[in-house]
Formats: sequence, C-alpha cells, structure tokens
Amino acid sequence: MATDATAVTAVPAPPGPFRAFWLAFRENRGAVIGLAVVAIIVFFAIFAGVFAPHDPFEQYKGFTKLPPIWLNGADPRFLLGTDAVGRDTLSRLMYGGRVSLFIGLAVMAVSMVFGIALGLAAAWFGGLVDVVIIRVMDLIMAIPSLVLAILIIAVIGPNLTNTIVAVTIVGLPRYVRLVRASAMTELTKDYVTAAKVAGVGRWRLMTSTVLPNCLAPLIVQAALGVSDAILEAAGLGFLGLGAQPPTPEWGSMLADSRDLMSSNPWVVALPGIAILITVLAINLMGDGLRDALDPRLRRS
Repeated sequence: MATDATAVTAVPAPPGPFRAFWLAFRENRGAVIGLAVVAIIVFFAIFAGVFAPHDPFEQYKGFTKLPPIWLNGADPRFLLGTDAVGRDTLSRLMYGGRVSLFIGLAVMAVSMVFGIALGLAAAWFGGLVDVVIIRVMDLIMAIPSLVLAILIIAVIGPNLTNTIVAVTIVGLPRYVRLVRASAMTELTKDYVTAAKVAGVGRWRLMTSTVLPNCLAPLIVQAALGVSDAILEAAGLGFLGLGAQPPTPEWGSMLADSRDLMSSNPWVVALPGIAILITVLAINLMGDGLRDALDPRLRRS
C-alpha cells in the first residue's frame, strides 16, 4: 500500500535577544551611522596617546595660529593647524575628546545610580518619601540647567570634578522621574503581586523583579544623557567654569580661541564641530536604541 510522504520543513529558531535587538537597531540607518561615528571618536579618544601627532600641551613658538592643511599657509606637520599659543589643534581635539567623553560617561553613570535609588524609593515607599523626592526634583528642574550648573560651580569652585558634580545634579531629575514612573507602572502588574505572595523580600523585589523591566527607557535616557552632559560641560568650559586651562577640553578650547573668531575662524570652528558631530552621533544612536528597545516604535 502506497503511503504519501509528508515533507517536513524545519522552522528556523527565533533569533536570540541580542540578535533581535541588533536586527531592530540596524533598521535605523541614522542610528548605525551614529554608532559608527561614536565608535571612531571613542577609539581616538582612548588611544589619543598613540595617534596624536604632538603633545597637547607643547607650544611651538613661531607656529601660532596656523590654518588647517587645506588652507593656504598651512604646515603639513600640523594637519588641523595650531591655536593662539602654538599648540597642535588635532592633538588637543583628540585629548579633549577623552575629557569630554569622560565627563559624559561619568555624569551618566552617577546619575543612573542615584536616579535608580531615588526613583525606586519614591515608587515603593510613596507618601512623604515620594513627595519629598519629587518636589526636590521639581525644584531642580524649575531652574534653567546652565544657570543651576553655574550656581553650583560658583559655590564649590571650578574644576573637572566639580563640573561632573554640577552636571550630575542638573541631569538627575530625568532619571529619577523616569525610574519612578516605570516602577509605579510595574508595581501594579500581576507578576509583582505574585512575587509578593511568594514571599519575595522588598530589596529583591525592587532590584531583581521590578528594575529589569524599567531598564529599556533608562538605557535610552542614559545614551541621550551623555550628549546632554557633554553640552553642559562644554558650556561651563566656555564660561571658564569647567575644566581649567591648560586641560584640553572642547568647551575650554572654544573659550581660549573666541577672540580669534574674526581673524582665524578655524581655531574656533574645529572644537565646535567636534562637539556638534559627537552630540549628533550620540543622539542618532539614542534614537535607534529607543526604536530597538520599544517594539511599538520598530519600523516595518
């Protein structure tokens, strides 16, 4: 008796979480370009000591205010020219990227730690604790960020460490309010109720059960927070309240060369372009992270 053979086709296994994330992320071409640009900037910032052609602090007498290589009067030894005191611009941009990125990452890390702690505390305890935390955050947000940062620096003094402290305080409310809102939403769900019934302790419930489900928007905020911190630090540096000379920080480089805006505009333009490209690339990458981590925003 003849029997019909049934063809069995293998169903491909669904991609793992990391591959699914990458597949969603790369649909946003701008985000992929932003990621590539950020990777290049981070690479040259980390290895500035290897790739920088000159010492960022060394002053070359007789080679002041040289233009970039594509302009007349350039010197091939200084590809992006020199500043008003003869320091190599390319080397200072590389080392300045290291300082600016360090500020952005440090502010993001500290803000996340305190934001998670305060946000979870406000969501869990509620009542007076919630009111006090949120009202303090509202007070911070009521003051323009740069004005508040200047006020803090005026009290504690201008240097790199205090810049990180000031920018962290300015950006902290975004993390606190985001974690609080996400945690309060998660606390109303059935799996949290089931965990409470099962006898899960308060600390474990908030850190192991609730917090992981709040990470997606927090990661996006962290990425965008790096660019905000770089901008705030550059603003303080431009006003002379951030990293102090001769530290090569992009904002302070702008401040050092602002008198040359008319006579030697490239000295001012190059640090500004570095800030623009870095912030734009991080924001594009953050936009892709938002799309990839939120299924409702994924492109068809």
